[in-house]
Amino acid sequence: MKKLEMIIKPEKLEDLKGILEECKANGIMISNIMGYGNQKGYRQRYRGTEYTVNLLPKVKVETVVCEESAEQIIDRVVHEITTGNYGDGKIFIYDVQDAVRIRTGERGERAL
Repeated sequence: MKKLEMIIKPEKLEDLKGILEECKANGIMISNIMGYGNQKGYRQRYRGTEYTVNLLPKVKVETVVCEESAEQIIDRVVHEITTGNYGDGKIFIYDVQDAVRIRTGERGERAL
């Protein structure tokens, strides 16, 4: 099993949810976060004063899927979510040793 942690632009969330639904990801967790990467934010003027906005709004989407689905999801996200600009996001991939469904006690991929 693999845990995918995807950091994306907020306007791409619906596209990502569509991809995950088509790839049969059973559950997702979504968090609103702020941060920056290579783009380092942007400069803005307000009432004659220039300031730097370096914490940009992002969305973190987490899901745990079987290894076969993980590669399919990663490929689709890379090809369909990209704009070609800084700030498109990142995907972090973790190995998941085990999962337990609390209600039934099922373990492994059956618990997903």
